[in-house]
Amino acid sequence: MKHKSKSIISRESLAYNGLAFLYSISAYSFGLYGLFNSSITVNVVSIFLLSHGMIISAYLVHECAHNLVFRKMQHNTYLGRLLTWLCGASYGTYEDIRYKHFRHHVDNDDVVWFDYEGFFRKHPLVLKITQFLEWFYIPVHELIMHTIMAFTSFIIDERRNQRRRNVIVLVLRGTVFFLGCIYFPYVAFMYVISYLIMITVLRFMDSIQHDYSYNLTLFSREKPERKGDFEWEQEHTFSNPISINFPVLNWLVLNFGFHNAHHADMTVPWYLLPQKHEEMFGAQSERHVPFKAQLKIFHKQRVNRIIDNHQDDSPTGHDYLLAARKAEVSGGNAASFLTSF
Repeated sequence: MKHKSKSIISRESLAYNGLAFLYSISAYSFGLYGLFNSSITVNVVSIFLLSHGMIISAYLVHECAHNLVFRKMQHNTYLGRLLTWLCGASYGTYEDIRYKHFRHHVDNDDVVWFDYEGFFRKHPLVLKITQFLEWFYIPVHELIMHTIMAFTSFIIDERRNQRRRNVIVLVLRGTVFFLGCIYFPYVAFMYVISYLIMITVLRFMDSIQHDYSYNLTLFSREKPERKGDFEWEQEHTFSNPISINFPVLNWLVLNFGFHNAHHADMTVPWYLLPQKHEEMFGAQSERHVPFKAQLKIFHKQRVNRIIDNHQDDSPTGHDYLLAARKAEVSGGNAASFLTSF
């Protein structure tokens, strides 16, 4: 008796992720094309369209890392590698992004290599410049992280075997951007604005989803003390959807704000996270941070959260949720899943 072989992707995933991928590619392509237009109005629309194409591609990388697009890891890897080129995360490897992100889930921790607070303390002038520019909403802290990412194999000893690949990507992307600056400086400038918007949106969504600081254990075999503690994980994870009343708005970030649901079950794809959230907390639960409070935190704490944003007297767990709902926490920085160190 012959058995039908399963397709490489489910119909549901093909519909939702296929649409998201098609939109991401189209938004990126048409947005980039629009930057060359002589109309300022078209330019402005294109900047936001291009940035949103990058944003969706970044969140699709996240879906691929969890093997939620295709049935097999291999096919998710192929797509994930492709998408890192769209969202500017191709300097390092997709596999490193996936590994670090899984460590975050498994260890119940922000697992890192780079001690950015230590870096800022050793370089007070860099900290002052960063704080000054962050006051103007320029995401310098994230740019430092992404710059390290661009030269990852030359900075992180454990990744020195990636130097050949790192150089090739730097030359390819660097050459294209350099030529753009020479022949189309206005277009290159607008592309940078789009990229900064993408970084800002990703950091905005990441900033209040957990209340714990980072640990320098990315390349350590030290046993994680909170590994497997589901109750602790849920207590220190927070959901920040754009809207509960108008759920379609959450599609702008592929439902990434339903973070408790995501941490409760990593196998739930983005288009089922609202349903999972409702199963866990109810339709109008107070187990999330309202969007208005998110905006207040992002605005008021944009300088304070750069360093020392997890003090001993900072609220944690349920107290953090209550404080966040009143916009009384600082949130965190430099937690993007695209920076794999």
